[in-house]
Amino acid sequence: MDNMNLTLKIWRQKNAQDKGKMTDYNVTGISEHMSFLEMMDVLNEQLINSGDEPVAFDHDCREGICGSCSMFINGEAHGPVKGTTTCQLHMRSFSDGDTIYIEPFRAKAFPVIKDLIVDRSAFDRIQHAGGYISINTSGNTQDANATPIPKENADLAMDAAMCIGCGACVATCKNSSAMLFVGAKVSQYALLPQGQVESKMRAQNMVAQMDAEGFGNCTNTGACMVECPKGIDLSNIARLNRELLSGSLT
Repeated sequence: MDNMNLTLKIWRQKNAQDKGKMTDYNVTGISEHMSFLEMMDVLNEQLINSGDEPVAFDHDCREGICGSCSMFINGEAHGPVKGTTTCQLHMRSFSDGDTIYIEPFRAKAFPVIKDLIVDRSAFDRIQHAGGYISINTSGNTQDANATPIPKENADLAMDAAMCIGCGACVATCKNSSAMLFVGAKVSQYALLPQGQVESKMRAQNMVAQMDAEGFGNCTNTGACMVECPKGIDLSNIARLNRELLSGSLT
């Protein structure tokens, strides 16, 4: 494919108080081999060279494992390719002459910082509320590998731990629910013996913090799992509910 020319409609917002608006840009000479973020780099270089302010967007590893490259692209979290983060989305998924809409993740608990960057520190506070295990420093600490764990449980815990906390589940949910994220973070401990010390309070504390942050509730539409770049399963929400009920009964 020859290089593409694209029209970008990008949300520009100076800060959380600014009203914000969609702004049109044209980019030329985009290779199909570029990642979506590389295309954004080309746009920003053009803007800087013309004396305009570049578009602010979040990024770090650009390897699909940190979760920071959160963009809503043509109405889908991380874009049109399933199981892919924005940084791993390539321009071959688009065609010459396309118009691409690019917006930040939108949720009450994810206020816009600037342009496409949102504040997702609410996830950190939920994790701090209960997403940890006690460490035995008595001198009798046992090696984790000495504790037998059923392979099924180990596999499910690893699947839950794949969550990168990007927030696509929240951005996709009609209720801006964080239940898939919290379910994954609770599950990775609930399935392992090392996570049992805090098990009675973990789900209660994390759900209480989730509610305090302003996330909505889950109504089981399943959109979160569909748009999750790591394919976190809805069964983790069911496990969260069981852990929450179990903790409330003791």
